[in-house]
Amino acid sequence: MPAKKSFPLRVNEDIYDALRRWSEDELRSVNAQIEYVLREALRKSGRLHKPPGSSVRED
Repeated sequence: MPAKKSFPLRVNEDIYDALRRWSEDELRSVNAQIEYVLREALRKSGRLHKPPGSSVRED
């Protein structure tokens, strides 16, 4: 599993509330939901390349 990098993130309260509700619907933490949304956006834009043996899912 790749190492995780911690960093502070400031978001608008409305955005956070929407992410929180979405994460609850998907049974994820808010942090996991943010990571999922970012990963999907990167994958769809062709900016996330799956290295051999990677655990990055391509749903």
